[in-house]
Amino acid sequence: MGLLKGSGSFVRFSVEGELPENLLDYVASRVASFSFQDIDDTYDEYSIGWVSILNMFDSQFKYASYVAGDYITLTLRVDERKVSPAILKKVVQKEEERERLEKELPKLSRSMRVQIKERVRTELMRKAIPIPTTYELCWSLTDSTLLFFSTNKKAQALLEDYFKESFGLLIRQQIPYITAEHLLDEEQVAQLARITPEIFV
Repeated sequence: MGLLKGSGSFVRFSVEGELPENLLDYVASRVASFSFQDIDDTYDEYSIGWVSILNMFDSQFKYASYVAGDYITLTLRVDERKVSPAILKKVVQKEEERERLEKELPKLSRSMRVQIKERVRTELMRKAIPIPTTYELCWSLTDSTLLFFSTNKKAQALLEDYFKESFGLLIRQQIPYITAEHLLDEEQVAQLARITPEIFV
């Protein structure tokens, strides 16, 4: 479930790194530079970028629609063309048999089979419709925290890499210990560092 749903699951991150003084202008330029590029009319296999949290087809962000007070709300959209392994295998075997009969060969060489597989894969990939996946986030500029509305580990790793690429900032998942570091004063943080795990039997 996402940010705009009635309920949802999310992971909290800390945003680390120095922010420029003209932060909103910086964010605007970076969001525009790393916005989603549609691949429906191309043969590209993969595309990733930012879109509006209200509409996954809006990558223009008219009137800075991603800004809400001190919050930045974005959707990370990933489109990927995929070919089912079972379909690829079936079509490759069919094409291999056709070529074998056409050339009157008892068996195809390994290089011929490799060429057939690559050719068939390319043809199937061109026909495949890109499958979209979206992940919503809410970034608090005041608290330097980010809520990511997916608990999928692969999606989180994708976010970490793309967020750094887009904004030049690192994000670090807020486990309870890190959250405590943000809430406590210096003396309490020092005490926290001396805590050791205990086994309760």
